[in-house]
Amino acid sequence: MHNLGKILGAIFGFLFGHILGAIFGLFIGHQFDKARRLRQAGFNSSPFGGGPSQAQKQQEFFKAAFAVMGHVAKAKGQVTREEIQLASAMMDRMNLHGELRTAAQNAFREGKSSDFPLDSVLARVKISSGGRFDLLQFFLELQISAAFADGDIHPSEREVLHRVAEGLGFSTQQLEQRLRMQEAAFRFQRGGFGGQAGGGHQQSGQWQQASSASQLSDAYKVLGVDEDADSKTVKRAYRKLMNEHHPDKLMAKGLPPEMMNVAKEKSQEIQNAYDLIKKVKGFK
Repeated sequence: MHNLGKILGAIFGFLFGHILGAIFGLFIGHQFDKARRLRQAGFNSSPFGGGPSQAQKQQEFFKAAFAVMGHVAKAKGQVTREEIQLASAMMDRMNLHGELRTAAQNAFREGKSSDFPLDSVLARVKISSGGRFDLLQFFLELQISAAFADGDIHPSEREVLHRVAEGLGFSTQQLEQRLRMQEAAFRFQRGGFGGQAGGGHQQSGQWQQASSASQLSDAYKVLGVDEDADSKTVKRAYRKLMNEHHPDKLMAKGLPPEMMNVAKEKSQEIQNAYDLIKKVKGFK
């Protein structure tokens, strides 16, 4: 029973303190129920004893990432086969096999539960990451990337992503900027091309010019700067993003080793966007 703690807390509280006791018991029982759900999901929520080790923190971060992915996927209603395949694709990106893949699948399944304690899990993520901005940013961007894997974000998914961002300490504006950056990255990773257009040489040349301009525009968005930004602004944005997303630095701060490949892909994406802007604009 998911509300056993609240029921027992209210009963015993009323016996010892009538109405005020029942209210206090209800609150204590609610905390107990949240902690029990976290333990069932594989998260260490005990406030007693020594603090969790680095490995335990990484394990919590890892499980929370896939659990929240499942919760975001469930936002549209029934989780479809396509969304399960997208989650599997994320596991492939991390080269997850055997027990690790099973753990990720179980966490994703737990996130789909109707009583999944999203706010409590996000609070645990903040604790396990030590409140480090770059780790929390990686967690948020991972959720956005997974939600955007099919090329679009459903309004219900966007609503949950806002809850995720808020729970991690990011503002609405910060989330919206990352959504724009991820949308551009989705196109940029695919080269901004859809295949050669039919027609003669002139039509092909016109298509290539238009697609190149689109790819350059996406490169600016990947870096989060305006298209009329000067070389200093572009370089500053590039260095800031690379510093925040450098795989080795993220690992040193507690990123689970299983997520190293995703961090490498992100840093390469930033590098490719910067290289394209430099090449086209002639920046040194």
